[in-house]
Amino acid sequence: MELSIGTFNLNNLFSRFNFRFRAEVDGLEEGAVDITAVRTLADPEDQRVVTYEGRVVKKKPAAARKKIAERIRSIDVDVLAVQEVEDIDTLRYFARNELGAPGLYPHVVLIEGNDPRLIDLAVLSKYPIGAATSWQHAVHPDEPKDRVFSRDLLEVEILDHARRKRLCTVYNNHLKSHFVPFFEDQGAGAAAANERRRRQAETVARIVKDRTRPNSAYVVLGDMNDPPGSDALAPLVADARPELVNGLAEPTETRPAPSDDPPPPSTAWTHRFKPVRQPARYELFDQVWLSPSLAGRQVGSWVDRRTKLGGDGSDHDPAWVVIDL
Repeated sequence: MELSIGTFNLNNLFSRFNFRFRAEVDGLEEGAVDITAVRTLADPEDQRVVTYEGRVVKKKPAAARKKIAERIRSIDVDVLAVQEVEDIDTLRYFARNELGAPGLYPHVVLIEGNDPRLIDLAVLSKYPIGAATSWQHAVHPDEPKDRVFSRDLLEVEILDHARRKRLCTVYNNHLKSHFVPFFEDQGAGAAAANERRRRQAETVARIVKDRTRPNSAYVVLGDMNDPPGSDALAPLVADARPELVNGLAEPTETRPAPSDDPPPPSTAWTHRFKPVRQPARYELFDQVWLSPSLAGRQVGSWVDRRTKLGGDGSDHDPAWVVIDL
């Protein structure tokens, strides 16, 4: 059998204006079917508008949601690790109602993580899910009192349909971004972000090494926010033991890349960034790293190429590999 495993940053999949409130429900008479609810939000302690850096967290536009749903349906992978999802209810609604294919992903998992923007990691699967472990409380020796992951490291077991055998384990990531707020020192902020990403990569490698054996079947994937050869990600590859294999070294594109000057240097990219008055940079931020036992069984790799330079529903392109089990 073949198993396809991919990753896709959904770019702020929020479901609504994030307005939270507390409420109390009195006991209902037995047999009651018609219920009228009145919500009073007079007490400031009972209400909270969720914001980030002064802005209200808003719903992802319908057109963008539709586009990412179309892309997910088109790639039709068996297991899809996703990033930037608001919560489990949003994920379930999206999988059930917006993918347009009932039952496409009957198994979903999301665990709330550390991000102040409320963007979480999740997994959509056609196969049953076994254990799901959050590593959001992990720390790095250099900062033993602080959580090292900006979001989380989500470890998820993928089982066969009979739930008798573990096909593989996926380690979903969303490492520290390069973004530095405009009011901060840009040089110092960039250096701090790079260091945070390096510590995260070291922690991922340590956890994976502790949780697996040399012959284990596992995939380390997600939005790494750095290219595979970067200094920050070097520990992820070198320290994993045995060394991981890049499953997206030479991926096939589902369509040609949009015209740009200069054009992308290769097919191995999922993210485009255009600095002011500089050429665009094309990077493989979204990665799929395979354990040696799976790397020897890889039969292909793909990137679903965007049709617009800015992206289709997301500024990332989904990427995936196919393994012959």
